[in-house]
Amino acid sequence: MTLIRRLISSQRSITELDAFTKVDHNFTKATTTGGTVSLLSYILIVILVVFEISMFFKSKIKFLYSVDTDFDSKLNINIDITVAMSCESIGADILDSTNTNNAYTYGRLVEEQTYFALSPAQRSQWTLIREVNNYLRNEHHSLQEVLWKSDVISQRKYDRDLPSREIQPIGPPDACRLHGTLVVNKVSGNFHITVGKHLPMPLGHAHISLFTSESEYNFSHRIERLSFGEYVPSIINPLEGEEKITQSRTQLYNYYVKVMSTDVQTSDLNLKTYQYSTTESERVIDHSSGSHGMPGIYFKYDIDAICAKVVEEYVPIWKFMIRLCGIVGGIYAISGLISSIANTIVDIVTCKYISSNILIKDIDNKGFQTVEGFSVPSDNLSLLYSPESNQQNNGINQ
Repeated sequence: MTLIRRLISSQRSITELDAFTKVDHNFTKATTTGGTVSLLSYILIVILVVFEISMFFKSKIKFLYSVDTDFDSKLNINIDITVAMSCESIGADILDSTNTNNAYTYGRLVEEQTYFALSPAQRSQWTLIREVNNYLRNEHHSLQEVLWKSDVISQRKYDRDLPSREIQPIGPPDACRLHGTLVVNKVSGNFHITVGKHLPMPLGHAHISLFTSESEYNFSHRIERLSFGEYVPSIINPLEGEEKITQSRTQLYNYYVKVMSTDVQTSDLNLKTYQYSTTESERVIDHSSGSHGMPGIYFKYDIDAICAKVVEEYVPIWKFMIRLCGIVGGIYAISGLISSIANTIVDIVTCKYISSNILIKDIDNKGFQTVEGFSVPSDNLSLLYSPESNQQNNGINQ
């Protein structure tokens, strides 16, 4: 018995500490306006909570930047370029700031005879690639929230390589496809495609083109792939999809590439690759007008001193809970204010507070007496004529 008394006493002590006031249901009144506001508030809370939960399971991409101190690693250059000249007439070579002049020091590209003109299916695919790249360069500039997401692996199934030709063209091939990967030093360099094969020399290098006349020059080209570092098929690089058609035999194309080291750490990817930005220029070689040089395609790349780190982050659970509490509590508080305002407006529109002439039965039951200017809320008039009120009046008369 003593234990029960102690429990009751403890319960009363805790009850006295209740800081949240309660209103008895007998003193509350439900209205249609309040019910409508409550229903809309519940719907809004459910919608916002669903959106918040969906955002909780989605990741965000964060970029961190630091100084690149990795000087000893190698740099992969992935190349797939088609030039409108025969493979016997052109040569690809790379020369970096270390002055290494061996033609095969960094690897060797595969030379494949092909046709420069594309089939209808290939042209359709190529047009799509160009439109995407042009949109990124001219309009949106970046798709990092899509390209670096955790589902980047699933994007690899969308192969952006050109499909095979439906029908083989008639006649000998008129173009050369150069593709493969070169492993170079992580320093600035110059990769170029020009007339003749590379010949190393003690103080430089040269391209020998004894059997190619100037009338055969045509440096129209199509860049299907040009990337640095580990190749990620889902990443769209700036020069991929570039196509240049020239009418001049001595055209020189210059691409200036700025390469930035990028460390990717996401839930599905953990690799070290490179991004790059590019500018370009072109001109016609005409020695008589002072435009000197050697016709060809030149990619002059430089390594940026800044290293980027791509990190995939999720919303912490504590922040998620705070947001949920803010949504529910904020909407509940605001809905109460809206309900009060709405009830006031409804009362005004329905003339609740307008004075009315009311007939009240006198105590002698001899008739009705009119009381002028007696202001009673309209929703309380029913109380004056309800059976309960009549019974009370009869009781008084008796």
